[in-house]
Amino acid sequence: MKYIFFFLFASIISSAQVTKEQLNLMPWPQNVSVSQGSFVLTKNFKVNITGAPNSRIFTGATNFLRRLDGRTGMFFNQGFVTGLNEVPNAQLQINCVRAAEIELYEDESYLLDVTPNKITISATTDVGALHALETLLQLLQNNSNSFYFPVSKISDFPRFTWRGLMIDGARHFMPVDVIKRNLDAMAAVKMNVFHWHLVDDQGWRIEMKKNKKLIEKASDGLYYTQEEIKNIVKYAADRGILVVPEIDVPGHGSAILTAYPEIGSKVVNLNVGSTEKGQQLKQEQTYTVERNAGIFSPTLDPSNPKTYEILSSIFDEVCPLFPGKFFHIGGDENEGKDWDANPKIQEFKKKHNLANNHELQTYFTMQLVPMLKKHNKELMGWEEIMTKNMSKDAIIHSWKGANEGLAAGKSLVEAVKGGYKTVLSNGYYIDLMYPIESHYSVDPMPKNVVLTDEEKARILGGEATMWSELATPATIDSRIWPRAAAIAERFWSDEKVTDINNLRKRLKTVSFRLEELGLLHLKSKEGLLRNISNNQKSDALLDLSNVCEPLKGYTRNNEGTEYKMYSPLTLFADVCTPDASDALEFNQAVSNFLNNKSTDNQIIVISFLNKWIKMDTDLKTLSTNAPLVQPVLPLSKNLSDISQQLLLKIEKKQNVDVSLLNDLLEKCNSKEHADVELAVYNSLKKLVQA
Repeated sequence: MKYIFFFLFASIISSAQVTKEQLNLMPWPQNVSVSQGSFVLTKNFKVNITGAPNSRIFTGATNFLRRLDGRTGMFFNQGFVTGLNEVPNAQLQINCVRAAEIELYEDESYLLDVTPNKITISATTDVGALHALETLLQLLQNNSNSFYFPVSKISDFPRFTWRGLMIDGARHFMPVDVIKRNLDAMAAVKMNVFHWHLVDDQGWRIEMKKNKKLIEKASDGLYYTQEEIKNIVKYAADRGILVVPEIDVPGHGSAILTAYPEIGSKVVNLNVGSTEKGQQLKQEQTYTVERNAGIFSPTLDPSNPKTYEILSSIFDEVCPLFPGKFFHIGGDENEGKDWDANPKIQEFKKKHNLANNHELQTYFTMQLVPMLKKHNKELMGWEEIMTKNMSKDAIIHSWKGANEGLAAGKSLVEAVKGGYKTVLSNGYYIDLMYPIESHYSVDPMPKNVVLTDEEKARILGGEATMWSELATPATIDSRIWPRAAAIAERFWSDEKVTDINNLRKRLKTVSFRLEELGLLHLKSKEGLLRNISNNQKSDALLDLSNVCEPLKGYTRNNEGTEYKMYSPLTLFADVCTPDASDALEFNQAVSNFLNNKSTDNQIIVISFLNKWIKMDTDLKTLSTNAPLVQPVLPLSKNLSDISQQLLLKIEKKQNVDVSLLNDLLEKCNSKEHADVELAVYNSLKKLVQA
């Protein structure tokens, strides 16, 4: 019997050994070492906390236990962690020297030491300890009958202090639960700045008790109450996340001016009205909340003293809701059309020796600095605010690049060389539906540019931006995740961590684990497909979605008018995501086949082609009772047609008409159907040309 026991024990231990390369950690820590052995979990696993932390560590440790229990089904005996040194003999010991301040440059480092009998987390701050708990969750391994952590040592700290995610709650309103589940996901991948875009042409989203017209006339009834905002700020702080609000001025002003048209720059129309005493001039200046996407002319009037009175009153009410140091005032995409057309504003420019609209906007922005300083806030704005007279205390948010006809990161270099602190978002616009690799390859620290150490220190980090013109509460998670996790790694990990294949491998696990936080990035697909298929059971629609991706850049919403803010975003393009899963597998299969035309490699390619032929047949059947399937049929037919010809070429070894193949190939490159594109086009092209 003892030999049987030894054999079973040995088999468990041997299966428990993992290598560093097998770990699915993200972001990848600065230093990782893995040794022989493992810490095996049992239901008696407990957590103990010592030191002088903030109470957020108790919430974090309790959430850690519940998530770990959910993954393992252990039914842990410990329910809640509520105080210091509750279980001195616990297997997981967490020591935090002090409470963290939720601000930049805080110490977020940690040491994680896993031995066969004990796990120790040591951190200067409780936020560092929270990061360690996320890493420990990612370390979890299993064999056929147990869960364990490999014996390991990790020392870790972030590369950049600003690791942000912006969510636009102005275009499409994002309810509190959407914000909270994304804050949880941010914490899981060690992001620490939530930039909350709260005001734009399409709506004002902050409850105002003094300036009530903003919610009465410019919110459509969709806004965050002040109590909800305070709750979200605390929820974020409990996860080590700083909240930076944005009110975009002076451009993107439709919503504000709908409530306060008198501070708009539009030239007033003077209409003649009749009264008993004769004729009277009546002023008419009106604005409406915008329903389209794009750049619009409504702009605040920088020459009107009342503009600053109203803004000062707004900041006085909003700033206390956000205890953090930074306030984003937007400042982007002001075309100045209304300024140019307004004689009063032109006269104001002359009087103040302002040579152009950039200098006029700097004048405007500089009036906001003392309003924010009154509340101990530092001003931040998009790169358009950077002019020669702009305060050096301002933080420049660099966002323009190839889409705007500029070199990527140009303004970031100009900012740091000009003495400004800066954050990079160019390259991290996840709403544009570009693949993970395009974001992962962008580094906040510019290459091939000579910067002094002082200039490098002004690069605070980076921020992924999720604009919501084409996203709803049901779909926004799939537009953010899992790509934001890859971006989080770029902000945290060593700059040498760049292997895209290794990233993709780890991301598969990280992505599905994010579901336990309530994210819908995977689940929402099922509901959308049911709607499109009219609740008919079929794998065909799913198969097509796995080789299609939404149109990239700004091409889906033609001129910003095809989709309005109330248009349906429940269509096939809303199902599809960047990095289509089957497309990635097919691309790899084609690469393997062209490198080695073995039977095994050929079988894999052929299986895809056969699947797509069958898929087209099934979709035609499905469409007879599902009108929303009709728009995708041309795509499916194009893929089926070229698959049939490639089968003849590859499997049957027949000569295929080259002209026909090329014609079919170009049909597969169409962007005219269902607002999506076939992500397998390039690999099909390789097979055609082989």
